[in-house]
Amino acid sequence: MLNPPQTNHSYPKIAAAACFGTFLEWYDFLTFATLAVAFAPLFFPSSDPMTGLLASLATFGAGMVVRPLGAAFFGSLGDRIGRRPVFLITITLMGGATFAVGFLPTYEQIGIWAPVCLVTLRLLQGLSAGGEIGGSAVYLTEHAGSSNRGLKTSVLQL
Repeated sequence: MLNPPQTNHSYPKIAAAACFGTFLEWYDFLTFATLAVAFAPLFFPSSDPMTGLLASLATFGAGMVVRPLGAAFFGSLGDRIGRRPVFLITITLMGGATFAVGFLPTYEQIGIWAPVCLVTLRLLQGLSAGGEIGGSAVYLTEHAGSSNRGLKTSVLQL
């Protein structure tokens, strides 16, 4: 390891921060999946309700598909500038994109731009989620110490 992690932070505090980020990530994905039925008539053409629902679920899936790209991009960035700044970037990006979804105009208001904006924000959420989970796992591992490293890192999945 070229730059050993700072040891002035307590592991429980670091674990709590990492778990909080992971909680936000999964809460966001669960919320979108739950609201996919409500998003369908708002953001997609209402000519066929089933098509709108499928488009809404595909939008949900788009966020999942780009997660590996986010992990690769933000993992590389974390190696260069540090895990903590990248962790803050990913959480802010995800929160900002989630916040922006709440203010999107509907399909009736701006037409085709509504689903385009929604998909773009979901892609940003997926990229940041991919970077957050990978960065959190590595950050926890680096600060776990040598005893029970696997157990201490697995707390992220709770």
